[in-house]
Amino acid sequence: MSTVPERKRQTQIEGIQLLAGIVALMWIVEVINSLDANKLDNDGIYPRNLGRLWGILTAPFLHAGFGHLIANTVPFVFMGLIIALRGAARLAAVTLIVILVGGLGTWLIAPSHLANGQPVVTVGASGVVFGYAAYLLVRGLFDRSALELLIGAVVGVVWGGALLASLVPHSGISWQGHLCGAIGGVVAAWLLTSRRSRTAAAGERGGPAGALAK
Repeated sequence: MSTVPERKRQTQIEGIQLLAGIVALMWIVEVINSLDANKLDNDGIYPRNLGRLWGILTAPFLHAGFGHLIANTVPFVFMGLIIALRGAARLAAVTLIVILVGGLGTWLIAPSHLANGQPVVTVGASGVVFGYAAYLLVRGLFDRSALELLIGAVVGVVWGGALLASLVPHSGISWQGHLCGAIGGVVAAWLLTSRRSRTAAAGERGGPAGALAK
């Protein structure tokens, strides 16, 4: 029979393994992409193109070169590791929600063409990075946890400046992807809030859930 510390340790190991698998997949894809003249970059998000809607799922694993991938890998691992310590299921849920919400938002609001008529294709895991950051920043508010609020504050201090700077429009950078990824992180934090925390919050407001809790 496993003890509680052993189960917790196993949960954390599984989360870290999933994170390592995601990062490994991104690097393997980029190696293949570089060997194929970066043709896979054409499989990203094409705004408001219904025929390429599936690009929402592939875009986070594609990067415009190893420099782009390295820049995303560092914060992805840093923040992903914090989430992974809650287990593989939590990491998978947060990642999927951020990819879907952030990707769909980018598909809806990003420009479809440049001024010269060239199609705009969005690739990269930076939207997921912003989603992870937003999730970590606000989950303490939803879970009503002092520890998670402290973790969010640390993330804000370490990465806040760089993340805010990336929301400013720059040539070749999808600020829409960053913004929508962050929104996805907030949605993930809300959806994954424990039922107990929601009930407690409703009780303080005197809502129906509070009456049921009594």
